[in-house]
Amino acid sequence: MAIAKTAPTTRIERECYANGSRSIVGMDEVGRGSWAGPLTIVAAKLPLDRRVNGVRDSKMLTEARREELFDRIAHWCEDWAVGEASAAECDALGMSAAQKLAARRALGGLAEEPSTVLVDGPWDFIEGGESGAIETVTIVKGDRISLSIAAASILAKVTRDRQLRAADTEFPAFNFASNKGYPCPVHQTALQGYGPTSIHRRSWAFVDNLIWTGCHRVPAVDLRQQSNQERLFPDLVLQ
Repeated sequence: MAIAKTAPTTRIERECYANGSRSIVGMDEVGRGSWAGPLTIVAAKLPLDRRVNGVRDSKMLTEARREELFDRIAHWCEDWAVGEASAAECDALGMSAAQKLAARRALGGLAEEPSTVLVDGPWDFIEGGESGAIETVTIVKGDRISLSIAAASILAKVTRDRQLRAADTEFPAFNFASNKGYPCPVHQTALQGYGPTSIHRRSWAFVDNLIWTGCHRVPAVDLRQQSNQERLFPDLVLQ
């Protein structure tokens, strides 16, 4: 699907309802490419009879504007929920499995399971949900097309940014308040000087450069063979 040049709309949501969908949510994630902090996913269900002005793909808005919109969007949504995979879970599971886990947690936080999920990007990481009955509609650049996904993108971005700003007070050398855990020169310099923190993803290649700290990359594990990991992540269901 082509990138929209105008503001996101509810056209796709309305089409899905017209085709028989009972309940539709938009879903977006943030933090996939970060070196530190959680992978955060939000599922958001919007009303179709009213809207909040100014909702766009979160990447197109300033941090101040996202913060300004957050409460308005949260109250506007008929339902919304956050699901996360921690840095440790991203390391233990690998990013694809962690994304599925965070999505499952977000859907589990909703008042009811939706019949349709609009996902930003080409990959269906919902795979039917817990019931196996969820339809997934994948939309490339969906946060610029679907209003539900755009709303979810802002809620996810602000939720995660607030956590990284809080982490900045614990790890001030890393400037998490500014970089939100993503790569940048200050972040790289702090890693060289201090090594990774408790919220860093140690399975990522950046630890290979931290020679004097003695850090080594932690490989993802096969949870089917690691019963202790099942105790760590009891809500993870492997197929």
